[in-house]
Amino acid sequence: MAIAQDGRFVRRIQLRTPITAHDDHHPFDIPAVQALAAGLDLAPGVTFLVGENGSGKSTLVEALAVACGFSAEGGSQNLRFATRPTHSDLHTRLVVTRGRRRPRTGFFLRAESFYNVLTALEELDAQPSPSPPLMPVYTGGRAGSLHERSHGESFWDLLINRFGPSGLYLLDEPEAALSPTRQLAALRRIHDLCRDGGQFVIATHSPLLLALPGASILLLDERGITAASYDDLPMVRLYRGLLANPDGIMGELLADDDDSA
Repeated sequence: MAIAQDGRFVRRIQLRTPITAHDDHHPFDIPAVQALAAGLDLAPGVTFLVGENGSGKSTLVEALAVACGFSAEGGSQNLRFATRPTHSDLHTRLVVTRGRRRPRTGFFLRAESFYNVLTALEELDAQPSPSPPLMPVYTGGRAGSLHERSHGESFWDLLINRFGPSGLYLLDEPEAALSPTRQLAALRRIHDLCRDGGQFVIATHSPLLLALPGASILLLDERGITAASYDDLPMVRLYRGLLANPDGIMGELLADDDDSA
């Protein structure tokens, strides 16, 4: 993956103050959050966060997004709205070390609240304003709203039409609405945007996205945050085992207890 020289808008994140006995609540009980006390360097290009449910991937991406000026529910830095504040206060404890360059654009995408982002865009466009409507930027100039597209199509339109060069993009499980074919197409789009000076931090469960050459992969688990290789990821080993021997794996998984007697 060719990357513009350095290419980092965010170089490092670290907890502003140490975790104490008073921080006995979520998310400070998560090992990956506790690991931020030592600081975490982000790579140029793409940094993937991977781990089991509850490992802190989404929590970390959300906190970084809010600390960088994005709404907790997603969107661009200029889109300010909130339907139900549920984010943690981790962002207030983060020190974000920025690079020399400043992004020309950016977006925080979280699968669970992208519907709310589109609704907020529609509501803004419905208000009298001298500025051009926002939705055509997302639809590629087509009339109508992304609400009129399927979930996967709206995600894809966002990636193609709204994402541009030299942008900071924070994505939480972008594969949620994408077919395997579209995930591979998204991987190519991410590659091209990195070549044009972009930086991505992506929380994902997708072994397809994680296969992006040259990306940094960080595994979040009970040890905290550790660098990992693609071939050593538990999910990659799981998928490979299942695809190589689906009958055997399903036989073990679905076997009745009496069958082993």
